[in-house]
This record gives sequence, C-alpha cells and structure tokens, in this order.
Amino acid sequence: MITLFAMILLSFLILRINNTFLQTNTTLYTTKFEVLGYSVAQSMIQEIERLDFDQNTVSAAISDSTKLSATLGPDAGETTFTTFNDIDDYDGYTRTDTIPAKNGVVFNIKCIVDYVGANTPDVISLTPTWQKRITVYVTSPYMLNNTLTNQYYTKVAASTPQKQDTIKLSQVFSYWIFK
Repeated sequence: MITLFAMILLSFLILRINNTFLQTNTTLYTTKFEVLGYSVAQSMIQEIERLDFDQNTVSAAISDSTKLSATLGPDAGETTFTTFNDIDDYDGYTRTDTIPAKNGVVFNIKCIVDYVGANTPDVISLTPTWQKRITVYVTSPYMLNNTLTNQYYTKVAASTPQKQDTIKLSQVFSYWIFK
C-alpha cells in the first residue's frame, strides 16, 4: 500500500517537473522569436533611414515645407524597395522575411509612414511637415498569444483561442537643410 502511494506521488512529481520544463521551454522560444522580431523591425527602419527624406529633397535642398510631397507612398516607376529613393516610398510596403538560420522562421513586415508634428509625434498631420514617422509592424505565426490565459505559446492546439502578437516599432525622422 505504501509502495503504491509512493509510486503515485512519484508520478505526480515527474509530471509536475515535466510541465515546468515545458513552460520554461515555451518562454525561451517566445523570447527568442520576440527578440528576432525586434531585430527584423529595427533592420527595416535602418533600411528606410538610409534614404532621402522626400522625393523633392533627393536632388536639392528645400526650405519650405509646402514643397514636400503631399502624397506618401511610392512614386511612378518605384515598384520595389530596390527602386525606392525616399522615406515615404515605404508607406504601405509589406514583405515576408524568413530567417533560415532559425529553422525558417517567417516574419511578416508592414510599414506605415505619416507626417507628424515636431511636438506631437503621435498625431498624424494631414499636411506636409518637417517630420515623418515610420511605424514598422512585425508579426509571425510563431508569436501567438492564448486569449484565455494571456500566455504565449510557440505552437498552440487548433482548438485554443489565440491571437497573433504584433511588434510595433516607430521612429520619427526630421528634415534638416544641410545639403
């Protein structure tokens, strides 16, 4: 009888330890994917910041904000990121990036570019200003959140309610007349 009780107790202990190891492993993977996601977002911002501020500042300096492009997005003939020449060409740009070294982890990237005020970077301006805010959104099928328990999982059963976690990274760029 005591032996049976000891075996049951040992079984529960082993199950509890296994559960703890699985939760730790899930946390480690979630952290890894979030760090990779932030790296992808930061790389996207660095790719964008190497470009000129505006289509009208590519070849000459301007000193009047009304001469900046009123519409954001790619200009005529700019169909891929290799032909983009200014920051706002990335407005509405999307791409899927795969990290092969990490077993093919897929990240979906979306960029939004808006004019904002110098003192109000969270408020979109409908007229051109000397500041543009780039917002990069990164999602991945590996970054899922269980909506019942608010816990993160790398792989979730199909029956578990879930939502995809999104990384949002913003940066404001200003135009300075030093050309």
